[in-house]
Amino acid sequence: MRTLGRSGVEVTPLGFGAAPLGNLYTPLDDEQAAQAVRAAWQRGIRYFDTAPHYGLGLSERRLGAALRPYDRARYTLSTKVGRRLEPADGTGDDLAHAFAVPATHRRVWDFSADGVRRSLEASLTRLGTDRVDVVYLHDPDDHAEQAFREGYPALEKLRAEGVVGAIGAGMNQTAMLTRFVRDTDVDVVLCAGRYTLLDQSAGTELLPAAAERGVSVVLGGVFNSGLLADPRPGATYDYSRAPEELLDRALRMQALAERHGTTLRAAALAFAAAHPAVAGLLVGPRSAAEVHDCADQFATPVPAEFWRESRESGLLPREEGPS
Repeated sequence: MRTLGRSGVEVTPLGFGAAPLGNLYTPLDDEQAAQAVRAAWQRGIRYFDTAPHYGLGLSERRLGAALRPYDRARYTLSTKVGRRLEPADGTGDDLAHAFAVPATHRRVWDFSADGVRRSLEASLTRLGTDRVDVVYLHDPDDHAEQAFREGYPALEKLRAEGVVGAIGAGMNQTAMLTRFVRDTDVDVVLCAGRYTLLDQSAGTELLPAAAERGVSVVLGGVFNSGLLADPRPGATYDYSRAPEELLDRALRMQALAERHGTTLRAAALAFAAAHPAVAGLLVGPRSAAEVHDCADQFATPVPAEFWRESRESGLLPREEGPS
């Protein structure tokens, strides 16, 4: 277990990202979702992350139900604020937001102090619990002023009151997360897709700043939404079709990994986990089988020769990755 900043909240190095439980891209049923969570528990995963955004609350409801049999003191739970859910007419679906669910609610951007508290209270109801351990401001990219002026102080107050143990922000970019690290007293930031075998942009400012300030980093999107898990024509990179140049690079890395007796998935996980500022990784399995594969890959050694050859061939910058 690793502690998030100075909060005392601990996470396992491998965590469960529950966006797929909200029917990300395609539906899965309640039992499939529950089996994935049970498999995660079986493999020693004790950090679970969700958000109202994921399937208009479906992810929170499914995750809460699946975790109910387990001792609440034995796992860490995080959710996010910034998008409140308001009832809608229910016609149509939510696929425009990438979730295969009926459009029973609409998202309302709200980083106000009142919005933060209302969102958290609704999340606790959906999760069926009296507390979460970590709360992140979720994707405040276009709402920076309100997020820093109102949303962050609201989280700081909740932490001071003991309502939550750790606070932070979660985004797909590094610049604003670096600002949170430098200008606030967050415990942790969640950065998706910006420190991977294909994109090391978080290594320029965010990760060094976090290390300097004693702020933990949790990384999501370490497979860049699919390309590093299964590089093939039509694979996705950051939720869109992968450009040919990146597909070629991923295929070259895959061949190199196999030549050194490991896998591209193992290398992707090992690369992201190796930075000293990183407290843990979030993977997003859709099934028990994917959970077991992620856990197996996380435990698979990646030879030093793979990293050496990756740098020498230009597949990785010389200063990045494990030694």
